Amino acid sequence: MNKKNKSELKKEDELEKNNSDNVDSKKENLKKNSVVTNDPDTNKDKRSALEENLQEDREQNNLQEENLRKEIEQLRDEKLRLLADMENLRKRSDRDRADSIRYGSINFARDILSPSDNLSRALEVISKDAKKTEPITNLINGLRMVQKEFTLILEKHGIKKIKALNQKFDHNFHQAMMEIESKEVEEGHVVQEIQSGYTMHDRLLRPSMVGVAKKPSKDEKKK
Repeated sequence: MNKKNKSELKKEDELEKNNSDNVDSKKENLKKNSVVTNDPDTNKDKRSALEENLQEDREQNNLQEENLRKEIEQLRDEKLRLLADMENLRKRSDRDRADSIRYGSINFARDILSPSDNLSRALEVISKDAKKTEPITNLINGLRMVQKEFTLILEKHGIKKIKALNQKFDHNFHQAMMEIESKEVEEGHVVQEIQSGYTMHDRLLRPSMVGVAKKPSKDEKKK
C-alpha cells in the first residue's frame, strides 16, 4: 500500500470517529431534553406561565371590549343628540316659515285699518233722523256695503275685530284711555270704545282704545 492510500484511510478513520462523536453528542442532548421534558416541576412551571399568559390575554381582551363598548355607547349618544338637534332645527324652520306666511303682511294689515276707521267715523256722524235725498241715501248705503265687504276681506285674511263694549277690561287686548263713572255697568268693564282693536290670527294687531267704568265718587252719591 502506498503513502497516498494510507493517508486516505487515515482521513476516513478520522471522519468516522467524528461522526460517531457527533451521534453520541446528539443522543446525550436528546436524553437531557427528555429528562427536562419529563420533569414534573418543569412542566408545572410551564403550565403556570402559560395560564398566566392566557389570563393576561383574556384581561386585555376584556379591557379592549369594554373600551369598544364605551366608545360605541358614546357614538350612539352623540348620534341621538345630533338627530334631536336636527329635528329641533327642522321644526323651528317649519315654524318660522309658517309664521312668515301667516304674519308676513302684519305691517300692511295694520296700516290698512286706517281707511276702515275713517269710513266707520264717517258713517257714525250721519244722523239717522235727518232727511236725505235719494242720491245721498244711495251713497250712504253704498258706503255701508263697502264697509261690510272690507270687514269680510279682513276676516278672510285672519284679521278680526276685538269685542270690547261691555266686556271686562283685558290689558292684553284693551288700552284704557279714560275712566267713566257709571252706576249701570260693573266697575272694570268697558263702557266706551274710542277706537276698535284687531287681532291677526292669534296675535294682537292693535289694542282697542276704551273707556273703563268705575264706581261713582262719594260726592256724586250724595247728590
